[in-house]
Amino acid sequence: MTPQERYKKLKQHLSEENPVLLDVVKEYETLDKIAHTHGFLDPEDTYTAHISWWPLISVLGTFSSGKSTFINHYLGKRVQTTGNQAVDDKFTVICYGTNDEVTTLPGLALDADPRFPFYNISEEVEKVDAGEGSRVNLYLQLKTVRSDAVKGKILIDSPGFDADSQRDAILRITSHIIDMSDLVLIFFDARHPEPGAMRDTLEHLVGAAISHRDANKILYILNQIDTTAKEDNLEDVIGSWQRALSQQGLVSGNFFAIYSEEAMVPIEDEALAERMKRKRDEDLAEIVGRMDKVGIERAYRITKALEDFAKEIKDRKLPSLQKALKKWMVRVSVADAVLFLLLFAGIGVFEWQFGFVSAVSGSSVTAAASVAVLLGLLLFLHFKVRNFVGRRMFRKLEAGDPALAQAFLRNTRWYRPMFRAAMSGWIKRAQQRLEEVIGRSRRSIQKLNDQFVSPSGRVHDEER
Repeated sequence: MTPQERYKKLKQHLSEENPVLLDVVKEYETLDKIAHTHGFLDPEDTYTAHISWWPLISVLGTFSSGKSTFINHYLGKRVQTTGNQAVDDKFTVICYGTNDEVTTLPGLALDADPRFPFYNISEEVEKVDAGEGSRVNLYLQLKTVRSDAVKGKILIDSPGFDADSQRDAILRITSHIIDMSDLVLIFFDARHPEPGAMRDTLEHLVGAAISHRDANKILYILNQIDTTAKEDNLEDVIGSWQRALSQQGLVSGNFFAIYSEEAMVPIEDEALAERMKRKRDEDLAEIVGRMDKVGIERAYRITKALEDFAKEIKDRKLPSLQKALKKWMVRVSVADAVLFLLLFAGIGVFEWQFGFVSAVSGSSVTAAASVAVLLGLLLFLHFKVRNFVGRRMFRKLEAGDPALAQAFLRNTRWYRPMFRAAMSGWIKRAQQRLEEVIGRSRRSIQKLNDQFVSPSGRVHDEER
């Protein structure tokens, strides 16, 4: 799907879901043009494909942590299979459907549809696990269910996490959905909170989450706390779990403790049962409240992502590109100078030994031909040097930032003026256009605010 086709589909979708974001899509188009011009984005790529335009909730966790039971309870229908062992080894995307029965579709339905967060995920999987990109059906599936709870949003249920046996493809997809999600629920089993038993899982799940720039969207949920009632004090269990998380660098966060009433272990002590139920009800209400409001967060996240993409190009990528181009220009110029001196030193030797200049100067035609050959040789060597230096720098840049490397390669093609790198006008013009995009994205935030707040306290006449 081309960027133009994607824009068209997005505009159709947003005109019904959230018309305020239509202006944001136009700004994404502007941003794409700037990125395409300077080479930071492939011509067939678009920044709109790097975020989810549907409100997205991902549910991650270990085997037997109660993820599927929680999802079924939230949806009010049995969609996911439950059990104490691994019952599903795929990432399951759950969205609203019109059929009364749950419908299961293959992963290809997600990989080929730009409305979903796994659009073109096969390409990302292929990058980290060669040969697995074509086997996307082994990793993904789509389920549709008629449930009001999932209207206008998407749920993703991850396979139970067993870090010792995870393939690179699974880890790549996990990182991808953490980045794309508006809300991430990470489930742990209250029966196994010890650091030793959980170390590998904590390293992969929590380690990836705490480094995320939007840590507030991640909720850590200790599930099945009812199973610990006979053996441990609730506070001790939660404290043990929090210590396990802190060993991975998590010193603060959104911590919750819940259990399923349908699958709970009977608690004989009525006072303890009431205390655990009160804790469970409070935490579950807050979790579900965050899930129900995820659509609002998505609108803000889409708009903020536009500003972040623009800032990244303006403040980091463009200056880094100019710096790399200047370094390339200096290196090529020095190499040209050395080759020029060596060439003319060689001509001097020929003149001294064989009278080369005197021999060709007798005929104007021969002299002109000799000059043309000399200039042609210099140009040939110049472009060879340009390509050699450019390729070496490209490989170093690619290791750190592939997008910057591609932009550098685009701007060092043979027809690009080399001394453009020393001119600051082009970068200033691009940065000015990006500033305009950033300004308009902030005004879009204000429009979103107008849907929910009125600092003056005024009420429209039609709402009185």
